[in-house]
Amino acid sequence: METLINYFETIPSTHRSLILVGGITFFWLLESAVPLFKFKYNKWKHAWPNLFFTGTTVIINFVLAFLLLQTSRWVVANDFGLINWLPAMPLWLYVLLGLLLLDFFGAYLAHLVEHRIKPLWMVHLVHHSDHKVDTTTANRHHPIESVIRFTFTLVGVFLVGTPIGIIMLYQSMSLVFTQLTHANVKMPKKLDKLMSYVLVSPDMHKVHHHNLLPYTDSNFGNIFSIWDRMFGTYMELDREKIVYGVDTFPDEVKNSDLKELLKQPFQGYRSPTNLEELRKANN
Repeated sequence: METLINYFETIPSTHRSLILVGGITFFWLLESAVPLFKFKYNKWKHAWPNLFFTGTTVIINFVLAFLLLQTSRWVVANDFGLINWLPAMPLWLYVLLGLLLLDFFGAYLAHLVEHRIKPLWMVHLVHHSDHKVDTTTANRHHPIESVIRFTFTLVGVFLVGTPIGIIMLYQSMSLVFTQLTHANVKMPKKLDKLMSYVLVSPDMHKVHHHNLLPYTDSNFGNIFSIWDRMFGTYMELDREKIVYGVDTFPDEVKNSDLKELLKQPFQGYRSPTNLEELRKANN
């Protein structure tokens, strides 16, 4: 465990890039071999806006990374934060608690708040408005959301008191998990269910991408499923019944256009006004 943490304390930027590019490539090929849904779409055309947002997310996180580093140095130097106030423990437990708590603040709580506060939901909507969820959807976040997510992570680092090695390990795990859980991969149901007792599984997260409430407001976790189970936001839905998108923004053409997606957070929220519109939104 010490070797692992030492590696992530000084992980080269090229290695982090390999995790991102390698993960997308691996799951891109895997979902082509064993797809959950047989989408009829141009995979490259669909990927373009998603990869653009992946790029903006990388740039924003790179530019703001010094804040994580400085905060981590401060909490370690001052013995500040939840995991530093606990009694002495084995390194593996210290790392596990750090990962769990970072996942709570940086992923679960951030995600939950984005669904509860209307202006933040309009920003997060860019992620949910993908009608063909695959591994490129993983980092389909509006630049404003990238800043929001980073802020929650930064607060998490401060409150938890995590050293940089755990932060880099968490971010690497988070990246791989979000690519896995969004990938259009058909995992055996029993294996997926078994995985979901501890970790966020592909089927578990895809319920979150169903276009209708209450499923949209469930399964907020990224790495660990414990937070959804603990706070009552865990839900199940047969994967064959999942329909991607958001019922109040059903226009797939607009939701695939980069310019429209960049403007999406600033559009007025609307509800379907009649049964016919509801029917169209759900088909």
